[in-house]
Amino acid sequence: MIKTRIFAVVVLLLGVALGAFVYGSQKEHTLPKVSEKMTTWLHKYPFRLGLDLSGGTHLVYRADVSKVGSGEVNSALDSLRDVIERRVNLFGVAEPNVQLQSGNFTTGGENRLIVDLPGVTDIAQAVAMIGQTPLLEFKTEDTKAPQEIVVGKDGVANIDPFGQFKSTELTGRYLSKSVLEFDPNTRQPIVSLVFNDEGAKLFEKITQENIGNRVAIFLDGAPISIPVVREAIAGGKAQISGTFTPEEAKQLVGRLNSGALPVPIELVSTQTIGASLGDQAVKDGVFASLIGFLAIAAFLIIWYRLPGLVAVIGLAFYTVIVLMLYKLIPVTLTAAGIAGFIISIGLAVDANVLIFERLKEELRKNKSIEDAVKAGFDRAWLSIRDSNTSSLITALILFMFGTSLIKGFALTLMIGVLVSLFTATTITRLFLFALRVRKTNRVTKFLFNSGLSSSQ
Repeated sequence: MIKTRIFAVVVLLLGVALGAFVYGSQKEHTLPKVSEKMTTWLHKYPFRLGLDLSGGTHLVYRADVSKVGSGEVNSALDSLRDVIERRVNLFGVAEPNVQLQSGNFTTGGENRLIVDLPGVTDIAQAVAMIGQTPLLEFKTEDTKAPQEIVVGKDGVANIDPFGQFKSTELTGRYLSKSVLEFDPNTRQPIVSLVFNDEGAKLFEKITQENIGNRVAIFLDGAPISIPVVREAIAGGKAQISGTFTPEEAKQLVGRLNSGALPVPIELVSTQTIGASLGDQAVKDGVFASLIGFLAIAAFLIIWYRLPGLVAVIGLAFYTVIVLMLYKLIPVTLTAAGIAGFIISIGLAVDANVLIFERLKEELRKNKSIEDAVKAGFDRAWLSIRDSNTSSLITALILFMFGTSLIKGFALTLMIGVLVSLFTATTITRLFLFALRVRKTNRVTKFLFNSGLSSSQ
């Protein structure tokens, strides 16, 4: 039995390798044309594809945590990642991958944010998605601080009117929500800010310590409101008023609600993956899957005869169910995910091998075919359960602790294992019992035996 299982896996791997070789060397063969039609069908009814298959943009940002306490760096970076994910998701990007890279030797000690945007090949658009998320700061006036001189674009030196404002702990990371309102007297738009509990305490402390002074609200380094504090403000609420139009106020509310950056970020690297590379990877993956399926189908029919044919029908159901789940969940397919799908085909075959080998052993005991089929499934179940459980545990560990590339492989593998478990023990069983072979003769023995001889 073990030799047969190993042989089945070898057949699958050889089939995939043969597919890659044929597709690379003979573009005009029939099977490559079939795979082209399948690829066209996939484009007509598209699956969600990852960055490596659909093309997209890879962005690397440097996170400035110099003003964050050492004990709050991890919390601030986690909050930054969550904010960017929410911001990108507002634009409908399929499965953006946002991950943190802690400062180490390879990054020169810098904390970095890595953003992968599948399907977005316009770098300017991708940068705009991230850059439009604002950095909201509250600064207090320090009249004793020396005035700063800045040189404008025209080369003229001027006193920086905002150089005497110093940063406080209150930033957009403490913002719960913002709301667009209108002044009941002037009907001018007002943006109301509501802070969380910690932000409310900081805001009350700032206003209490700066009665009679100005407190400036900065958005992305530019002041948008510089009110004078008349009294301490409790409750964690503030208002931004100005000369902006209702449309500008609405846009500001949307930007603030999408998440204010807890720390500043700076773009340091960009990379675009062309869609043409993704199309070629999809074609290669489809063709490899097709060859692998046909190779294993040929092995099952030649070696296991009638039960093997039933197993091929079960594999067809397996493929349809898996692709349906990929669309419904939906699963983001990567090159590694396609590899996981191909491997799961081998696992589905493994369950059938166990069942058919047990069936052969029961036939050797001179049982009827109907009884042998029932006993074969019953005896094989424990082995199928244990082998699939170990595969599921491995895939689950990879999904929990692996990178995004490994997670794609693990997810498709888990789905494949569960579906193969269902098709092997339910659909294949249903079709075999539906044959209702009650008489045992030379023909039925040949059809239900395995190998190259009629009796074993």
